[in-house]
Amino acid sequence: MNLRYSLFSILIILCFASCKTANRTKNTKTSLYKDEVFACYYHNKFNGRKTASGEVFSNSKLTAAHKTLQFDTKVKVTNIENDKSVIVEINDRGPFTKGLEIDLSKKAFDQISHDKKAGKIQVKLELVNDSKK
Repeated sequence: MNLRYSLFSILIILCFASCKTANRTKNTKTSLYKDEVFACYYHNKFNGRKTASGEVFSNSKLTAAHKTLQFDTKVKVTNIENDKSVIVEINDRGPFTKGLEIDLSKKAFDQISHDKKAGKIQVKLELVNDSKK
């Protein structure tokens, strides 16, 4: 009987903990960094290569490159045309093409793009205030 009660208690605690985590991502606090800038995405040829932070790049992760933001900074990227957004983590430097502000992984770009054939989109960038730091 005690074993069942213990397992049930653990299950309840895990349930409440997962609910708390889900609410935290919904109510993410952000501050505007840049409005109306352009984002592009990484070519697949970069898969498996090391980023400037030392991580191995994967177009299937939610990551991005920025020229000046610190590595591990979380950025909410919102497509101005359709208001879709995604949170990415900065782990590389770039883009180095004039007029581009942030280079997204293909997964991140596809989640917010209004046109899968587009090479760049106009976005708003917000810094995610991580309360754990």
